Amino acid sequence: MTVADIVSSALGGHLEFRVEAYDGSVAEPTTVSPANSLTLKILTRDALTRVATHPGELGLARAYVAGDIDLDGDLDALFYLSTPPLTKLLSKDNIAAILRLLGPEGLKPLAPPPIEATPRGLLHSRRRDAQSVSHHYDVSNRFYEMVLGPSMTYSCAVFRSPEDTLEVAQRRKVDLVAKKLNLSSETRLLDVGCGWGTMALHAATTYGTSVVGVTLSREQQRYATEAARAAGVEHLVEFRLQDYRDVRDGPFDAISSIGMAEHVGRRGLDAYAQNLFDLLRPGGRFLNHAISRPPSFDPDPRPSRASLAARGVQVALGMRGPSKIGSSFIERYVFPDGELHEVGTLVTLFQSHGFEVRHLESLREHYALTLRRWVANLEKRYDEAVEEVGEARARVWRLYMAGSAVGFERRHLEVHQILCAKPLRGASGLALRNDFEPDF
Repeated sequence: MTVADIVSSALGGHLEFRVEAYDGSVAEPTTVSPANSLTLKILTRDALTRVATHPGELGLARAYVAGDIDLDGDLDALFYLSTPPLTKLLSKDNIAAILRLLGPEGLKPLAPPPIEATPRGLLHSRRRDAQSVSHHYDVSNRFYEMVLGPSMTYSCAVFRSPEDTLEVAQRRKVDLVAKKLNLSSETRLLDVGCGWGTMALHAATTYGTSVVGVTLSREQQRYATEAARAAGVEHLVEFRLQDYRDVRDGPFDAISSIGMAEHVGRRGLDAYAQNLFDLLRPGGRFLNHAISRPPSFDPDPRPSRASLAARGVQVALGMRGPSKIGSSFIERYVFPDGELHEVGTLVTLFQSHGFEVRHLESLREHYALTLRRWVANLEKRYDEAVEEVGEARARVWRLYMAGSAVGFERRHLEVHQILCAKPLRGASGLALRNDFEPDF
């Protein structure tokens, strides 16, 4: 049996894509599918070893990251594939065929790729969170500039039209947050998980706001501090290498948390909400912008054939529940310890800690557009990216961003902004009519 035959057999003979293997064997699609234009290239014997010793998503993820398999064609097609049951992958015939090809040594597990995350310590402890954040963000500021563009904003933009530039849409997003928080020169803002400083710098340069930004990434803190100096607002903005749980110099008039709550974890959400409530002055506002998971149903129109988008993206990002899933592609290579929550859970949580939820907005379609722009940026400068961070990491980012774009387009992922107020003698401090729309 050839390598291509083994793949076809593992899929029950229902092959949706072309297979090319290192032994010269080829298998053509046997089933009409959006993935017919996709070619799976099995480049080394190690690919079989990785899949045989870690069947399912982990083995495939390691083979892809290590360069033992490759994909040619439109990556979107990948996320429409059906996923075979492990009973087919591990059938006696397939195991016997792999043994004949590789010998007993072929079933000896291989070391995982070096860029696989290995955080240590208690889940969501300060030490472990710092490791997880560093794994993702302390990669290379130059690499992130290639992907994110000049705005250096690693969260959902806000588009008025698909023709908007990414930079205009990202500026509109931070201005939307600024208007929801009613920022001014009289405001003191805490930006939790401040990233490369875009929100804080916009608040300072546009509204004269005094800002404290906190991050666990040394590279982000360094970049943001230099950017504040270049913008001439270092007297208004302080960027700290600090866990939000250790901020002690409240109260603040406003708090923004953009793309940070995904790192907190379910067991830490109560402390997250209470800490931010305690840091906010009565009458102040708090905005939480975070990716979320839909309620526990499958929005895919073909529930009998769970797509890779449904399974791969949902499992990888913890969408089947708030628990950590250690075997997933994104858990191992992108966001270690990341957890997503249904938006209703967050609303209930914030209100249970004293906040009054005043406004909720979904930006799901906007994130799909944002991710498409990031993928295009990476593909345009792919060779530079490989030179900067290595082939493995560039491959990871391309696949995870393309898969996430499909996830938002098909509602396997959501993103919401939740605006909360800390009531002052029963008053929220918000106007009777909310008009948060940016002017551009």
